[in-house]
Parts: sequence; C-alpha cells; structure tokens
Amino acid sequence: MAVQSMEGAPREAGWRRPRGAPSLSEVFGSIRTRPTGSFWRKLTAFLGPGYLVAVGYMDPGNWATSLAGGSKFGYALLTVALVSNIMAILLQALCARLGIGAGRDLAQACRDAFPRWASWPLWVVSEIAICATDLAEVIGTAIGLNLLFGVPLELGVLITALDVFLILWMQNLGFRYVEALIVTLLGVIAVCFSIQIALANPDWRAVILGFAPTVEIVKNPDMLYLAIGIIGATVMPHNLFLHSGVVQTRRFGESVEDKREAIKLATVDSTVALMFALLINASILILAAATFNKTGQTEVSELGDVHKLIAPLLGSAWAPTLFGIALLCCGLNSTVTATLAGQIVMEGFLDIRLPPWARRLLTRAIAIVPAAGVTIWYGEAGTAKLLILSQVILGLALPFAIVPLVMFTADRAKMGELTAPRWLTWASALIAATLIVLNVKLLYDLIPG
Repeated sequence: MAVQSMEGAPREAGWRRPRGAPSLSEVFGSIRTRPTGSFWRKLTAFLGPGYLVAVGYMDPGNWATSLAGGSKFGYALLTVALVSNIMAILLQALCARLGIGAGRDLAQACRDAFPRWASWPLWVVSEIAICATDLAEVIGTAIGLNLLFGVPLELGVLITALDVFLILWMQNLGFRYVEALIVTLLGVIAVCFSIQIALANPDWRAVILGFAPTVEIVKNPDMLYLAIGIIGATVMPHNLFLHSGVVQTRRFGESVEDKREAIKLATVDSTVALMFALLINASILILAAATFNKTGQTEVSELGDVHKLIAPLLGSAWAPTLFGIALLCCGLNSTVTATLAGQIVMEGFLDIRLPPWARRLLTRAIAIVPAAGVTIWYGEAGTAKLLILSQVILGLALPFAIVPLVMFTADRAKMGELTAPRWLTWASALIAATLIVLNVKLLYDLIPG
C-alpha cells in the first residue's frame, strides 16, 4: 500500500522515504529466472549469490582462527565451526528475505527507515567495517603473492587494487561471469585442501567426534577463547549488505507468491554455499590438527609459518604451493566480494548518481586506500596484528548491521506478508545477542593487548 511522503513522492507504508535507485543498478534484475518448471530448474537460476556470500566466511581472518584452533586443540573445535555456520545460515536467510521481500538491500533499508541523524552515522560505521574487511583480504592476497611468487608485501597490496578493473570488465559481460569467477576460485581452494588433507591422513574417527559438542570447550579457558574467536569472527557486517544486494540481480515476479518462492530458492542457494564454506573452514582446522597438533606444534597461527612448516610434515614439496594457491584464491575472492559490498553500502546509504565506473572507483578507493596504507606502514612483521585489528573493528561494527536486519525483517509494516516467521526472528535475535556478547568479550580481551 502506497502513502504520500512529506516530499510529495509516493512511498511504501512502514518506510520513512520512498525507494531510491537500486544498488548495483547496472546488474539489477539482469538474470532471468524460470517462472515455471521443476524446483531444480528454477533453483539453477538462483545459484550464485550464496557463493559470493560464502567467500566472506572463509577469508584470511577465519583461516588464522581455524589454524590456531586446530594446532592447539586438535579436532575439538570442529563443533564450534558447525555451530557458527548454522548461525550464519539463519542470518543470511534474513538477508535474502529483506532484499527480495522489501526490494531493498540492508543499506537502502537503513536509509529509508531511519532519520538522517541515525542513517549517516550507520553509513560511516559500515564504511569503516568495509575498510576493516579489505584490510584482512588485502593482507591475505599479498601474503599469497609473496609465498608463491616472492612479490614484496607492499607491491602485493597495490596489485590487489586492480580487482576493481576486473570487476568492471566482468560486469560488462554479465553478473554471471563474476559469479563464475568466484565459484571457480572456490573450486580451486577445495581441490588444494582435498589434496593436502589426503597427504595429512587425519584420524577420521576423531574428526567425526570433533563435530560433537563437549563441555571441555567451556571448562578450558584457552579453548573457550579460541571458540569465541571462531564464532565472533564468523558473521561479518559486509556479508549482510552484500547478500541483500546481490540477491536482487535476479529478475522475479512482483506478486507475493513469486517473491515467496524467490526467497525460498535464494535461501537454498545460500544454505548450500555456506555448507561448502563449512567444509573449507573444517578442512583448515583438520589440516592444522593432523599436521601441527599431531607433532606437538601447538602455537601455529601465522599464515607464513604454515607455508614453511607444512612441507616436512606432509612429506611433499607440493604442500606449501597448494597452501599458497588456496590462500591467494581466497584473498582474490574476498577482495572481489568486499568491493561489491562497498559499492552496495555507498549507493544504498547515499543514493548517489554517478557513472558505473566512477562509482566503482570511488567506493573501491574509500576502502582500499586506508587498508593499503596501514598494511604498507606496518609491513610484513605486523600482518598478524593487522588481522587482529581487522577483527576488532568488525566486532565493533557488527551490532550496527545485525540489529537493523533483524528489526526490518520482523516488521510487518515493512515486509507485509513476507515478514520473517516468528521462530526465525527469535532465533536470529538470540544469535545476534550471542554474537554481540562474544564480540564484546573478544574485544575486551584483545584491546588491552
């Protein structure tokens, strides 16, 4: 139902401002879906956005926590990876619901729902979160280039900025090409870890038992700390903006039934993709447990250290190369998705009108310049501290994204018949509260140091 806004333009009930131009307008609604046919034929048109989102759950920051957890406590923290993945699945389902049901990404929804004195600070916080995300991705890509090709860290950081031109070119071909690049790189990562795990020959009985909950995690302070790190670093603010935006690249009907089906298909897409992300994160932890923990090396967390130590432990000269390739692919994937998230945040909050190339360069510059500057300033010796810094900033920014998401999708005035089911709202609210508490705990422990 449309009502009249103060400016005289029509707006939807429940929103303070009318809907503006969509973010990623050059690819908005550009991918046709199937209105008829079997469930599987319809699903194929929706597969893609979930894998862009999954990238954010296996970024270099997640690698560091998984490596530390596996080297120190073996397979015991696999259950934490599973729980955190379930949390992510539910929250990303809300993102798909918001993007399709309200026709707004999370940034647009904040702009249209809150007064300017509230939405502008939210934009600033979101931009800071994008910079922090880029910080981790830039470091991961630069380390990957250094390990594989000996590229100096400072030069590797600058090379990562070129992804903006890659995305511009691929979006001109069609958004499906961007999705294909992401899926291909994810496939390379999966192959690399499959080979390394085969070489490591883990204790599969211990792996299976590792997915079962244990009270030892709560009793052991060191294990609890790492568990908090894994869960607290799971849901990143930029992923919430990204998913609610890229899901709108699909062209679906305007009826409630069409949107309801689109929400279901988009949720299946993200759920399958996030289960793939769980496999990758679990593989990192399993690899660390089967190599480092097994040989008594329990303090491994630096990505560079893994590259040096893994060859003699696995008995293969290829092992470090495979690890470096996986890390480089992970970093490249993450910088691409962070760039898209940055564009969604800027366009959604500010409703700017610029040519696509100018928008992309501007949004990328805002994120990459601070990240590159900080990385170059601290150099190779400070990469571990910078990864921690990025997680601290993301932890601080998380409530400003996750709370509005739960609020909007639970509001019938905004979502109408597509309001989230009550059980999903309560479960997501509990997850949001848990993540915020864990991040506060993590920040409390990290900041003094």
